[in-house]
Amino acid sequence: MELLQLQYFLAVARLEHVTEAARSLHVTQSSLSKTIGRLEEDLGVPLFDRTGRKLRLNEFGSRFLRRAERALFELEQGKQEISDLSSPEHGIIELAVTNASTLPNILREFRKKHPHIQFHVQMLTTQEMVTLLHRGEVDFCLSSPPIQGDDIECQIVFIDPILVAVPKGHRLADRSSVTLTELKDEWFVGVKRGYSTRDLVDSVCKSVGFAPNYVYEGNEPARLSALVEAGIGIAFIPSTAMNSREHIHYLQIEEHELVREIALLRHKSRYISRAALEFREVVVEYFGAISKQE
Repeated sequence: MELLQLQYFLAVARLEHVTEAARSLHVTQSSLSKTIGRLEEDLGVPLFDRTGRKLRLNEFGSRFLRRAERALFELEQGKQEISDLSSPEHGIIELAVTNASTLPNILREFRKKHPHIQFHVQMLTTQEMVTLLHRGEVDFCLSSPPIQGDDIECQIVFIDPILVAVPKGHRLADRSSVTLTELKDEWFVGVKRGYSTRDLVDSVCKSVGFAPNYVYEGNEPARLSALVEAGIGIAFIPSTAMNSREHIHYLQIEEHELVREIALLRHKSRYISRAALEFREVVVEYFGAISKQE
């Protein structure tokens, strides 16, 4: 059994399509198919049910996938550990985030201390992040909501209050706080369902007897401030995503503790380099400083 066979098998198992897997591996479809065929010959069983170029893991394939992922994971960890020992001041930190509002400041602080460490950052949905975490393919995830799991280390780094953003000139713009029931007739701009902040806000509003009337729903949280400033609607915005635009006013929410938890996550078995350890310290210090300011 060859290492290349395992790598090809993982690609096909995850994509379940020969053409797409070949494209991701930068090999021909015929070469990929022959390699998978040799692996099945070595094992003595088929690993996929085939329909044209579409493949679906059968029971043999599903069981073998878990072992193959573990084997390649351990080899990758060994490679990273050797790299860390031989060149501790260089390397790449793999990061994933569900919201990027705090990331530029965190990366700036880390780069001051470690200018030669590179980053690869992915902005993902919660489910995509769970997949990468379980595979051990990222050093850290910065996530809201937190993600729990037997193989996941979850550290809550900040409790982030959710505020109400209104444009200057709005009837509430001279207030410092507001109750949720006072907002039931407002027009809102927000992100789509499935985003943790949106789902949390909708749930709490429902508990007090109304559903926010969204006139805009998107997948770019950073755009909401511009829409509020333009008077399109008001928005629920976490404190860490506040925009310094002059024509937006932020109000605290009375009577309900509307907050989101921000967590730093990692796979417990993934090798943690010195650079990654220091990155975690920067994250904790950054959110600790914000907490003291509040």
